[in-house]
Amino acid sequence: MLYRELGSTGEKVSILGFGCMRLPVKGRYDKIDEKKASKLLDHALKNGVNYLDTAYPYHGISNSEGGNSEVFLGEYLYQRDERSQVYLATKIPTWLLKEPEDMDRFLDEQLKRLQTDQIDFYLLHSLKEKNWFHLEDLGILEFLDSAVADGRIKYTGFSCHDETAFFKEVVNSYQWDVCQLQYNYLDEQIQVGKEGLEYAAERGIGTLIMEPLKGGVLARQVPFEVAKLWEGSDWTPAEWAFRYLWNIPQIDVVLSGMNTMEQLLENLKTAEKGWPDSLSPWENEVMEQVKQAYKDKITVECSACGYCMPCPSGINIPQCLSYLNQAAMLNDITNVRGQYYFMLKDTEHASNCLECGLCEEMCSQRLPIREKLKEVKKTLEE
Repeated sequence: MLYRELGSTGEKVSILGFGCMRLPVKGRYDKIDEKKASKLLDHALKNGVNYLDTAYPYHGISNSEGGNSEVFLGEYLYQRDERSQVYLATKIPTWLLKEPEDMDRFLDEQLKRLQTDQIDFYLLHSLKEKNWFHLEDLGILEFLDSAVADGRIKYTGFSCHDETAFFKEVVNSYQWDVCQLQYNYLDEQIQVGKEGLEYAAERGIGTLIMEPLKGGVLARQVPFEVAKLWEGSDWTPAEWAFRYLWNIPQIDVVLSGMNTMEQLLENLKTAEKGWPDSLSPWENEVMEQVKQAYKDKITVECSACGYCMPCPSGINIPQCLSYLNQAAMLNDITNVRGQYYFMLKDTEHASNCLECGLCEEMCSQRLPIREKLKEVKKTLEE
């Protein structure tokens, strides 16, 4: 296993982190198959993985209740006396924080569930612009200071699925130790993106990458045009995706939600060669061609300039068109539809279009936005 220093913390973490959101289950998502999950963790830890990532709602029946991932992980580490051998990360459910006392209540509950006195990396979960100001008013940053001071947490961080501008605002608001962002070879201009990644790294903030395979789509739903470009290579689609990320010096840890031994073994093998700047000129060129092959499948040439905004009906037009393009590029529309409903408010959906046409009058690309919003509705909502 290879290791990298996590930002300015000085901690050396495995470049492959074990994400505990998709542990093997018995039928239902909230029923973890503890025997299989334990075998996976046993093998991962034996082979050098030392970063475990979980969160309050993982393996729960809803985002408003505590899931079983923390409970299982706490019991697993306690029974094997492995707590001191790993870095343990979890997240506070920011969307459930209503009163200032909720923050201490959740942290204390999570410490009990994880059977530990200290959480190594404690992240604010899924920060979005629409809830950030509420959290600031509650005193979330002061809470982090106090939890570090009394030893309940060692390092602070946050995860974010929002846009680059908001991400930078959060980065500048506090002395963060780590940040967690969605990143893969198709998402460099989506959400936080490459600009946000580099912005955090320049400031010494450790970078944790989630969704390296875009929910598994980049491994199992590869278009013919892309597979053709990889002919002659013995790398799997997943290996290409991971090697691409580990090639980037600004990336510290890549998290993977591995739920089969086959996935774990493949990722461990790939991680053995996950050095920064290790791809050959030919491999870099192939990846540029792969990205272009996906881009050639897009359905609308939106540059996300924002001239069409604000929409009188409240629709987030650039984001809606972005999801339409993702649906065209990928062979797994379920994943894109999930992102569409998770990331956008109901008022921002394409179905709210009144066809006033103001967006088309302002569009610098002269796009038929009203027709494209109908496509979004048909593709992602119906």
